[in-house]
Parts: sequence; C-alpha cells; structure tokens
Amino acid sequence: MKRVLYFHGFASSPASAKIIALVPLLAPCGVELITPDLNAPSFEALDWNAMNEVADRSSQVAGGVDAIVGSSLGALVALEIVKRGVKAPLVLIAPALGVADRWQLKVPAGDPVIVFNHARGEKAPIHRAFFEQMFHVRIDDEPPPVRTVAIMGTNDETVPFDLVSKTWTRWESRGLPPGSKFIIIDGGDHGLTAHVETIAREIVIAAGGD
Repeated sequence: MKRVLYFHGFASSPASAKIIALVPLLAPCGVELITPDLNAPSFEALDWNAMNEVADRSSQVAGGVDAIVGSSLGALVALEIVKRGVKAPLVLIAPALGVADRWQLKVPAGDPVIVFNHARGEKAPIHRAFFEQMFHVRIDDEPPPVRTVAIMGTNDETVPFDLVSKTWTRWESRGLPPGSKFIIIDGGDHGLTAHVETIAREIVIAAGGD
C-alpha cells in the first residue's frame, strides 16, 4: 500500500466529506490515507504550532509517506511539513494561499470569533489568537521544493481563485520542480466534492501508484 498523508482544512476534521469520498476511490488503487486531526490542542484553542507538531508526528511513520495532500488550510500545513524536510510530492486542494492577508481583512471583531464549524455542523467559537498568529504565517511565499499539484475551482467561495492563481504564477517564476501543475476546475467550489475522481487520480499519480 502507498501511504498518503491528508491534512484537512479549517473547521473540518478527518471525517470530512472529501475524505469519506476519497477513501473508497483510493483503496482499490493501493493507496491508504493517513488523516490526523489538526484541531490541536482543540478547535476553540487552535494553534498553528500545535497543528504542525501533529502533522510532523504523522509524517514520521516507519518507511515514510509517498505523498502529502493538503486541503484548504491543510495545504499550508503540507507546505510547512515539506519545508521541515519531509520529501514527498504535494497535492494541494483549494489551497488557502495568501490567507493571512485575507483573514486580516475579513475576521470580525471580538474574542472569541464565531465561525461555522463544518465538522460539527454548527457555529463554534475559536480564540482570536489563532487568526493573529496566522497573520504572520508566510509559508506560501516561496515555491515548495517538491513536485506540487494544485487543484482549484474557479467558483471557490472561500479562497479567491485569482489569489491562488497569482501565487502559483509567482512560484513558477521562482522555480517549481518538474512535473508540477495547476489544475483548474471550471465552476468548481471550495469543497470540490463533485470532483473527487480528479483529486483521487492526482493523489494516485503523486504517490506513484498504479
């Protein structure tokens, strides 16, 4: 079996709709998803450093991992992990590139901040300290050092398509590893659950599966 780390997005969990849809598509291709819970130490007290500690431990499985997938905010975690030295191809799904500046403008006043938690299916509080911490995360400034595929919908309602496209163009100008590509899903939303076959195919390719 090929082992693939999958980092879920903000206000999500290892039981996300995308993960549930991907598992039965990947298993026949010999790909196992490792899906750590990044709500560390909890969603209410979410901490960027704690998230990366969980991700780092998950990457230290015996024999290593064959690819790393990051969805939305999980894409930033994936970028951080490869920066720390984990050598595995990346698949970034609706990546939250440039999110630091966007959150600085969009996060409402107050503490805690109330947001919709997709894992719980209801609104939930999260401390403002997390967003203040994320204002300073610039892991997406430089291109990743490994082969990277980004999959992005043109109708993403959460992360602006143009923001991700501009980041990708900047990465290309600074040098992306061979085989890297930007896949545009015309009309695709942020969840991209209607396009899991495309995502599964790219994961299998990244992991070196059949």
